[in-house]
Amino acid sequence: MVKEISNKDEHYLSEMIIDFIEDVELKHPDSKHTPRNYNLYMERLVEFAGDILVSEINAELIRRYQLWLMHYVDSQGRELKPITQNYHLIALRSFLKYCGKRDIQTYDAAKVELGKKVARKQVSWLTLDEVSRLIDAIDINKASGLRDKAIVMLLFSGGLRVSELCGLDREHINLKRLEFTVRGKGKKDRLIFISPAAATAIEQYLCSRNDSVKPLFLNESRNVAMDTTSPKKKDEERRLSPRSVQRIVNNYTKLAGITKHVSPHTLRHSFATGLLENGADIRWVQEMLGHSNIATTQIYTHLTSPRLHEIHDKYHRDPM
Repeated sequence: MVKEISNKDEHYLSEMIIDFIEDVELKHPDSKHTPRNYNLYMERLVEFAGDILVSEINAELIRRYQLWLMHYVDSQGRELKPITQNYHLIALRSFLKYCGKRDIQTYDAAKVELGKKVARKQVSWLTLDEVSRLIDAIDINKASGLRDKAIVMLLFSGGLRVSELCGLDREHINLKRLEFTVRGKGKKDRLIFISPAAATAIEQYLCSRNDSVKPLFLNESRNVAMDTTSPKKKDEERRLSPRSVQRIVNNYTKLAGITKHVSPHTLRHSFATGLLENGADIRWVQEMLGHSNIATTQIYTHLTSPRLHEIHDKYHRDPM
């Protein structure tokens, strides 16, 4: 049976979303998350409006869609945060721009306004004493203790993102030179420097292993049977995930009696804050964190206000 061809001017939302997501994949070949997230956000629009014609998208529909997002509750009873609501509108705006480039009649993307600006989340960090307490809470006599100590010390010593840490293989890290290269966001390489103490912790962990699996950090609960046809798949199944690292850090935070919220990223914040407090130039910190924009690094400057206050008192002089 031959499928009936629709009118060339009738572009249904669901069909155009498929084309749009394919375009996003082409523009972001190194990111799995961006196309997936955009698809989720656009499916929410279909859930709200139905499979309408793209030409039917107008200011009133978008206004009602914003209200719908404000009151949206998912299957687990969770509401959408204001920043997530804006992500939906950003995806819609990108979708409308894509339609415009294809000369498909629809609403002007430039007229889509985001919700009220969301304040940047307060950055939290640990003092050196709190980091020491976190490490001391790890029992290295347990099977996973040496691994967990190496993880915490590497996150703090190198300022790694959790995804970067989980992506490391044994061959990536040079314990003698105390430095190695990691591929971060945007597939950009940067040097990571680690302390002798962190290197020792990693070496002790590796010496405790009797496997030949490539990933630097393994999920000890996954003893995957040997797959001779696909050893690479076996290695990846053993690799520790970012979610597991989150649970590890949360567990030791509680054992250490630290009441503030601590995540793997908190250790990265602590790394950056410590550098700035001890006089490091913000440009150096930007380089070590792998930030493409100095403005991203500047979120840490307010954390070092006591240090800045000391510098002000030392060098500033009022006219006499």
